[in-house]
Amino acid sequence: MTAPTISSLRVNGATLHYEVRGRGPLVLLIPGGTGGAASFDGMAEDLAADGYTVVGYDPRGMSRSTLDDPDAEQHVAEHADDALRILDLLSPDEPALVFGASSGAIVALHLLTAHPERIARVVTHEPPVVEVLPDAAEHRALVARVQDTFRTQGLMPAMAVFAAGLNKDGDTKDGDTAEPEARPGLPPRAAARAEQTMADLPYFVGRIVPGFMSYAPDIRRLEGLSDRLVIAGGQDSRGELPYRSAAFLAERLGTELQHFPGGHVGLTTHPAEFGELLRKAFRS
Repeated sequence: MTAPTISSLRVNGATLHYEVRGRGPLVLLIPGGTGGAASFDGMAEDLAADGYTVVGYDPRGMSRSTLDDPDAEQHVAEHADDALRILDLLSPDEPALVFGASSGAIVALHLLTAHPERIARVVTHEPPVVEVLPDAAEHRALVARVQDTFRTQGLMPAMAVFAAGLNKDGDTKDGDTAEPEARPGLPPRAAARAEQTMADLPYFVGRIVPGFMSYAPDIRRLEGLSDRLVIAGGQDSRGELPYRSAAFLAERLGTELQHFPGGHVGLTTHPAEFGELLRKAFRS
């Protein structure tokens, strides 16, 4: 694997870690959940080899991207402004291709609506925009339960409540909503990534979940930009909450939901197949 060029960018209230591979039109990869630039390692090099400049980064507060105020509330618009700053730095004169996964897909949606002139095409994989759903009130209550459990019982009970609310069968078995925990026998790189995931979980649960799952996309604005937007769901996550949100949003916009391999984290479980479909989506 070719090592990326690693840099940092100072933004409002944070310092972002980002990684660049290849040469060509810019592809910005926006990770979701507790993922960072490392979550794209399995497909970023193939994208770069296909003639793109590929940029992944750690969202503010995650992994190597530090916050000036670790207790600051997190807002989708501010995260989208971070992504814009990267675009302006690395592709100031040309619109970019953007991929966002999960909470990163919410960021990508906001980036498209706020700065469409900077975007050539956006692919969003299972954005959990629960506010578009008819039963949105139930999911607001879920977020409130997660936050209450986090405050009163701690991280892992809160994650159990969250996973049960996301999964179609209401339990936590075979969940595909987060990166795996660190386990004995993992290769060193995977073990380090799993360890970082666990370290980022409190921030994700306490800051990202409430800040992002309350976000309501601008449907009317997205309707006018739908020719630049691909909404995708996982082949194996039908019925789960992020899939439902993506499918309902696609229906509202009158577009076809595209299916990518795997479930909610298919980009890490099926990186080659996922990357191949992503390249096709960028070209369509």
